Amino acid sequence: MSNVTTVPAAPSIEALKHFEDEFMFETDCSDVHAAHQAGPYDFVLIDARSHDLFNAGHVPGATSLPHGKIIASKLEAYPQDTVFVTYCAGPHCNGAARAAIRLAKLGRPVKIMAGGVTGWLDEGYELERVAQAA
Repeated sequence: MSNVTTVPAAPSIEALKHFEDEFMFETDCSDVHAAHQAGPYDFVLIDARSHDLFNAGHVPGATSLPHGKIIASKLEAYPQDTVFVTYCAGPHCNGAARAAIRLAKLGRPVKIMAGGVTGWLDEGYELERVAQAA
């Protein structure tokens, strides 16, 4: 018996609920890219990394808001039902989850963009960069 099957798989009905529920908590780079191509986002895309990393390259249309800076006053311009989508560097980074926690604690609807910048680049999408003053 392998480590894969030592713990049995969940019954199908439980697996179905689990995997369907995941879509309430996350989206992927392809869906964000398609939303960007279709027109203005119907959500606010938050880059939860530092401003320096954001300036070096970010997902088009994203707003730089490092997870540690997410407070109620920074969200006042957005209606209460605005959906936020957070991302960070990638699967090795927990900044998107930290941002999602802060948003959820503020009563805001939130999802994570699975893969972050790493996933975005793996899909072959380009990053925007902020021009540095000379």
